[in-house]
Amino acid sequence: MLFARTFRAMTDRFHERLADRDLEPLRPAHGFVFRYLAAQPSATAVDLAAHLGVSKQAATKTVAELVDWGYVRRAPHPTDRRAHALTLTGKGRSYLRFADALWSELEDEFASVVGAERLAVLREALETYLADADAEGIRPVW
Repeated sequence: MLFARTFRAMTDRFHERLADRDLEPLRPAHGFVFRYLAAQPSATAVDLAAHLGVSKQAATKTVAELVDWGYVRRAPHPTDRRAHALTLTGKGRSYLRFADALWSELEDEFASVVGAERLAVLREALETYLADADAEGIRPVW
């Protein structure tokens, strides 16, 4: 529970800072979409739905928001004429860099509370634990 509570506290702080910017009303689910599309060129809404553990309709709705806001582009899929390939736009890639910088700020604040050495030990332990379990990258737990 301690890990879950810490993740929640950091995520809440992340979204508080995000709200201070003049951006669209991005939600945590959008972040999972950004990460997946950055790692999966030519992903489809079906691929995204499977990764997120939601229906194709839910994934399509989320993609539509991100397309409308200019973060994601739909293009003809290179191998499936019925599908669209989803890619991050320049704005989407820029947002991902911004989000990474914001997470780094939060991690620095965490280090200032617990100490850099203790954070380094925690980071090493978490990376060791995730070495086998992180095959699918970051994804939501609904």
